[in-house]
Amino acid sequence: MAAPSAAGVARRLRAWLPRLTQVRWSRYNPSFIEPEVNKELYQKPWEELSEEEKEKMELKAVQPIKAAPPSISSSVFSDPMISKFINMMMKDGNKILARSLMAQTLEAIKRKQLEKYHKAPEDEKETIECNPYVIFHQALKNCQPIIGLSSITKGGKTYQVPVPLKDNRKRFLAMKWLITECRENKNRRMLMPEKLSQELLQAFNNEGPIIKKKHVLHKMAEANRAYAHFRWW
Repeated sequence: MAAPSAAGVARRLRAWLPRLTQVRWSRYNPSFIEPEVNKELYQKPWEELSEEEKEKMELKAVQPIKAAPPSISSSVFSDPMISKFINMMMKDGNKILARSLMAQTLEAIKRKQLEKYHKAPEDEKETIECNPYVIFHQALKNCQPIIGLSSITKGGKTYQVPVPLKDNRKRFLAMKWLITECRENKNRRMLMPEKLSQELLQAFNNEGPIIKKKHVLHKMAEANRAYAHFRWW
């Protein structure tokens, strides 16, 4: 039996196509528009808006808008990095407790820095950082390793090969080290916010066990640099 030609297949498909109906997986009607979470757009005066932006703002007054996803917020206190850290610190889905611990940690950092600020002489006060958000981001950046080790098997042997780390992996390792250090190496009577604030302040000053762990990883990668040619990518 001869194979059907391309024209015959197309003719048969054309007969079935009108019966196919498109399935809409969104719960919103196509008339709903996307939410705008850019804080700067709402702070602009009406006179500085362009014609296109004015038209969009007028359209939002009469057209329904989709609900913003929970991961997006227009709050001035919203920080995606702190939200990611809270999610990693959370246990058994208790996000309220994780948020409370993070808020207490930032408050403890603020109190410690303000106390240090008021005790410092006048010429040193300008060098003391009191913003806990800046301290958190800088401490996290200081904890991020540049290079890591990957297990690669060659000829029946497994080698620890130094490989450069992506940004996501760097952030993950820094957050994991901070949380593990606070959970495993803290005094029984010391609370989690107190220990976490202490570790963040030490990492902010490039001190503490997390910075030491990063240097140890870099030294191991330097010691295994002879196996770097085993990387195939």
